[in-house]
Amino acid sequence: MKKLILLALPLLLCAAIANAQQIKGNVKDDQGKALSGATVALKKVKDSALVKLAATNTSGEYSFTSITAGNYFVAVSYTGHVAKNSPAFEVSGTGDFTAPEVSLAKVSGQLKEVVVAARKPMVEVKADKTILNVEGSVNAVGQDALDLLRKSPGVVVDKDDNFTLSGKNGVQVYVDGRPTPLSGKDLSDYLRTLQSSSIEAIEIITNPSAKYEAAGNAGIINIRLKKNKSFGTNGSVNAGFNQGYTPKYNGGVSLNHRNKHVNLFGNYSYNDNTNENNINLNREVTDTLFEGKTKLTVDNKSHNFKAGMDYFLNKRSTIGVMANGSFSNMGMANYSHTDISYFPTKQLDRTLIADNTNDNKKDNVNGNINYRYADSTGHELNVDADYGAYRNKSNQYQPNDYFDAKGNYLYSNIYNMIAPTDIDLYSVKADYEQNFKKGRLGLGGKVSFVESSNYFDRYNVDPASGSQTLDIFRSNDFIYKENISAGYVNYNRQFKGFMIQAGLRVENTHNTGHSTGKRVDNNTGNIVDYDTTFTRDYTNLFPSGAITFNKNPMSQFSFTFSRRIDRPNYQDLNPFEFKLDDYTFRKGNTELRPQYTNSIGITHTYKYRLNTTLNYSHIKDIFAQLVDVTEKSKAFMTQKNLATQDIISLNISYPFQYKWYSIFANVNTYYSHYKADLGVDRKVNLDVVAATVFAQQTFRLGKGWTGEMSGFYTSPSIWQGTIKSRTIWSIDGGVSKTVLKGNGTFKASVSDIFRTLKWKGTSDFAGQHTIASGNFESRQLKLNFTYRFGNSQVKAARQRKTGLEEETKRAADSGGGMGGGSPK
Repeated sequence: MKKLILLALPLLLCAAIANAQQIKGNVKDDQGKALSGATVALKKVKDSALVKLAATNTSGEYSFTSITAGNYFVAVSYTGHVAKNSPAFEVSGTGDFTAPEVSLAKVSGQLKEVVVAARKPMVEVKADKTILNVEGSVNAVGQDALDLLRKSPGVVVDKDDNFTLSGKNGVQVYVDGRPTPLSGKDLSDYLRTLQSSSIEAIEIITNPSAKYEAAGNAGIINIRLKKNKSFGTNGSVNAGFNQGYTPKYNGGVSLNHRNKHVNLFGNYSYNDNTNENNINLNREVTDTLFEGKTKLTVDNKSHNFKAGMDYFLNKRSTIGVMANGSFSNMGMANYSHTDISYFPTKQLDRTLIADNTNDNKKDNVNGNINYRYADSTGHELNVDADYGAYRNKSNQYQPNDYFDAKGNYLYSNIYNMIAPTDIDLYSVKADYEQNFKKGRLGLGGKVSFVESSNYFDRYNVDPASGSQTLDIFRSNDFIYKENISAGYVNYNRQFKGFMIQAGLRVENTHNTGHSTGKRVDNNTGNIVDYDTTFTRDYTNLFPSGAITFNKNPMSQFSFTFSRRIDRPNYQDLNPFEFKLDDYTFRKGNTELRPQYTNSIGITHTYKYRLNTTLNYSHIKDIFAQLVDVTEKSKAFMTQKNLATQDIISLNISYPFQYKWYSIFANVNTYYSHYKADLGVDRKVNLDVVAATVFAQQTFRLGKGWTGEMSGFYTSPSIWQGTIKSRTIWSIDGGVSKTVLKGNGTFKASVSDIFRTLKWKGTSDFAGQHTIASGNFESRQLKLNFTYRFGNSQVKAARQRKTGLEEETKRAADSGGGMGGGSPK
């Protein structure tokens, strides 16, 4: 509790000083007409240091909140007009202040280049999402995407790398706005190949509109990879070194060339690391006690790339092509020791040593062709065609050696399991928007096809000769195909004092699973082929809506509703038995049904900064990972549908900046109730009140130095419906220094400073009591150097609206995030 109070304290302090001064103003052209979308920068008179950024609304008005006493001026720019500074003015620090009006004259002749550089806040909170700006973070250096998600606001990653968001499972992961077909271990392994140096931002979308796919009960996590938008030729190189138990290396290069006709971009990164994990698993079942200790060493070498081109056909139309992917070789060495005892007396009966290895090769390549049309009257069309190929190969060698209580060798069961998986994804989608009835109308559709081919061959290995024999009864093939066709309509409109958004999405799902293998006929005793096929076809409607009362911009209320779905993934449907050792294995469930979520919420935004959200969700047929029992003492993990989950959550976030110090703090609390009756000794009735706290602090120390401290705390909660977890928390710290006239940046950080990132969970199900715990190589010293070269200017004259203006306008619409930083 003390740790929770310490991490939550900055949020309480920030909320107490939310009533700082507000500066208002307006911008017009030389004809007296209001300019909408003009970029306004508040600067200090003393040194022209940037304090905050804003954009004017449709009335030409702008505002800055939480401004301390001092002397300031505003610098205003707008495409096609001459930039201008206001006269200097003084603010007292209390009450509201109106800045001098600024009038901009149109440009006569050719507009020269405009260069504006500003830091994005580490975390931004928008109406429907939270954005973690990885690119500018010191503590993100040397981490992969899975590490970053583990420390993101409201996100919990459990011991099996499953995600929950605000207490709900069913998180859909996107990369560059496109859903990945991977799930479970395949997804976590892929995220480990994405280094922070390749990631621009992580978007946590808790209230997706009808434009997004309906999958994702808890919401969507979109990982945006870097794409340079600067004109001219430019690029960067970076190199990093991490030291934990073992050394790790990473590096990359990025290149970009852009002119008025074409934008060429590409980047490449390499990662070489070895990580150690420790897992303890104790099980009590009937009269037997299993006490297992495992040390897992993962050696991962991965290559990531992204390349593409945007060709500007004219001022309205752009066509683009893009390809990205990763190639990973992942070797795993598992050193496992399990003592098997007679539980009543704790007398050791035998010991199982299962030291196994697994060679994994995971490759994926994605291609995209896109077209965008946008005119000055509000018509916008986006068309995307995508193809993805995922190729995973696994070769596991697993000896199970048994010894008696005195250490004498008894016997061995040795297996060699070869399991390749091929996934092919095809999709086409179109999104169209236009102004309609004083609002904005959007409609579109998508068709996607996924085919997953899974092959599993298990060989029994003779301990003496090493010869292998295919176990035809434990080997099989599983082919899974899924076709989803969807269409949607979405409309939003601003009325006097309130705004509405309503959408409806319809999705038809058709999937088939086809499993083949060998079995013994119970009547004849003969070996026969079996063919298990299931087919499902269903259509669902997914409404969503929101109404925002914004008559008083300083105090806005929003009410939201949505219905979403999570479909079983191919891994959870796959009936293969994947052995961890002789007594522990995983198995899919072909009877797994989709889970559905209905959510309602209310959000209050105070002075564009203090955001409070109360949400209620009811989940039907929720997925739960159960540790069940077979053959009296063997444990197998599988997914099943529980009856329901009810969850109430409260989320509070606040960004604050004062001079050289800034902080973003987020507190998420929830109550959840799980209920199911799956038979004798298979009942679930669990309640939990849990909280997560996230805080990120930044210190602008001057002369190019920046410090950063971040941390999170998660109270005891429930993982996957049946596992009770204990408290987990962590704190990271780091510094950065700009060198070489601002072209180079050196970063140094330490993750999990106090080495507290350790997990523990307990489960009581099917007459079995399980205690699992573990840790990984979480505390690391991380060093990184980045050098930028070439032209970094943005020519505003060549764009209808610059990227900075778009970012600024979005920030202004949501209160400016944490505000701007100082110039580079």
